[in-house]
Amino acid sequence: MAGHSSAAVAHAGNNPFLRTVAAISTLAGWCSAAMIVIAVAITCQMIFVRFVLNESTIWQTEAVIYLVIAATLVGLPYVQRLRGHVNVDLFPLSLSPRARWGLAVLTLTASIAIIAVMLFYGFEYWHFAFSRGWTSDTVWGVRLWIPYLSIPIGFGLLLLQLVADFIAVLTGVDKPFGLEDL
Repeated sequence: MAGHSSAAVAHAGNNPFLRTVAAISTLAGWCSAAMIVIAVAITCQMIFVRFVLNESTIWQTEAVIYLVIAATLVGLPYVQRLRGHVNVDLFPLSLSPRARWGLAVLTLTASIAIIAVMLFYGFEYWHFAFSRGWTSDTVWGVRLWIPYLSIPIGFGLLLLQLVADFIAVLTGVDKPFGLEDL
């Protein structure tokens, strides 16, 4: 199915929790975009230093890698809020409204469980790097807990957005998969 999806941005209605989570997800999206812009600026600076000034770079490549990974993880809740993840709506469209609701509850429950596990192990990994004082094996020697912090933050915010989506479907604030009944 080529073209624009019929799904829309997740609705928050007048629910204060849903509106707060939507604002947090939007802020995460802006932070993610800022990290991408900073990574592009650092890349341009690195190119200038290497090829115009003919000097070596020390921290730029590593910083860009960490920023792009962090931008990806921190941007997860914003993409979820916009329903920008890969979505195959052919199957939900073919279901009755009640079956579509059941499928949405099932998929949101499974997603919440999986992301909760990712959050748990991501936090554990970050804490391990923090408590052991891990640093990268490069000249820059960045303390790895700093870039690894994006793992629990990104998955924590995604989990929060998924819980908000789940509540929105359960309370009728939002339609399952954002699809209107035919």
